[in-house]
Amino acid sequence: MDDIAKPDQLLEILADDLKKLLTERSIDNPLMVGIHTGGAWIAEILHRKLGLEQPLATLDISFYRDDFSRIGMNPKVKPSRLPPQVEDKHIILVDDVLQTGRTIRAAMNEIFDYGRPASITLVCLVDRSGRELPIQADVIGQHLNLEPGQHIKLSGPDPLEFVIT
Repeated sequence: MDDIAKPDQLLEILADDLKKLLTERSIDNPLMVGIHTGGAWIAEILHRKLGLEQPLATLDISFYRDDFSRIGMNPKVKPSRLPPQVEDKHIILVDDVLQTGRTIRAAMNEIFDYGRPASITLVCLVDRSGRELPIQADVIGQHLNLEPGQHIKLSGPDPLEFVIT
């Protein structure tokens, strides 16, 4: 297993790299969307660090998941908070850990139910192996190789800490 940096260190990397990417792509007024729960915590911090104008949006993708038969329904479903229109907006989609890609697929499905965005930039605190779908993040805090059967979860929101099981 690789050594993992502290979430606060990774957040600094994310903020700097995201700022550069937005400048390169000439995106000046993006809508930041955090995926509940860990992605929403990360998005809140990044939103503040970048001083974004549009209000922070959040998604709870529980109803969009494709694995109900395996994991069951999440008992703590939270409402999604997106503007009524995302048509032609540049979206920054934020999650804590990217592994299989299924959470991101579900989040994009929900976003597209609100309209067709101009672009989606994916930002993840940790990218670990195990992809099942062809999805990759544009901005990553750290690539992480875990042992087979190991999992990583972000706990928080205060303090933000990684739990590896």
